[in-house]
Amino acid sequence: MEELARQNKRRKNLRRGVIVVVVAVLVIGSAALFFTKSSPKTVSIPTTTTTVSTGPTTTTTIGTLSTTCSTTATAVAGLTTIPCASPAGTAAKAPTMVIPTTTPPATLAAADLITGTGATLKAGDKFTAQYVLGDFASHKILQSSWTSGSFSTTLSTSDLIPGWVKGLPGMKVGGRRELIIPPSLAYGTAGQSPIPGNDTLVFIVDLLKVG
Repeated sequence: MEELARQNKRRKNLRRGVIVVVVAVLVIGSAALFFTKSSPKTVSIPTTTTTVSTGPTTTTTIGTLSTTCSTTATAVAGLTTIPCASPAGTAAKAPTMVIPTTTPPATLAAADLITGTGATLKAGDKFTAQYVLGDFASHKILQSSWTSGSFSTTLSTSDLIPGWVKGLPGMKVGGRRELIIPPSLAYGTAGQSPIPGNDTLVFIVDLLKVG
């Protein structure tokens, strides 16, 4: 009987041991599974660098200034002569302008830098031209149609400043004329952007077509 009791006790102890081991395995496995699910994954994110090309810097020149006076310019009948007219330059190419450093003339002054040979421009005519505009006060070039293309208009005060209407008649197609225009024949005391008030203007006009 004692032997049977000892065997039964050993069987109980063995079962208890097995149960403990099984429980321990289950607990450890569950813990491992929990931490595996809870742990965040490490994701490698590639770094992307974007290079923006701004391209080359473009500088637009609207005109060229010089201090060299023309030796071939001719006077325009009925108008004040320009003491230091701009160089003649080359027809069909943008001219070089001289803006005098002297006191601006009180009256309209003009000079033919290139004498044309085509049709003669008269008041009221439609015509096509190119021009460069200089500012007598700042000695800077303010505008130039040579950067955008020729323009067409009518030689009348409804379309142009009085200085052009008085200064361009008699010019021939193919010619280049310089005008120095006082404020009273330009934009007066008010001015017109980018031209300041009371400003004397310097124009070089190339006559391309009449009519």
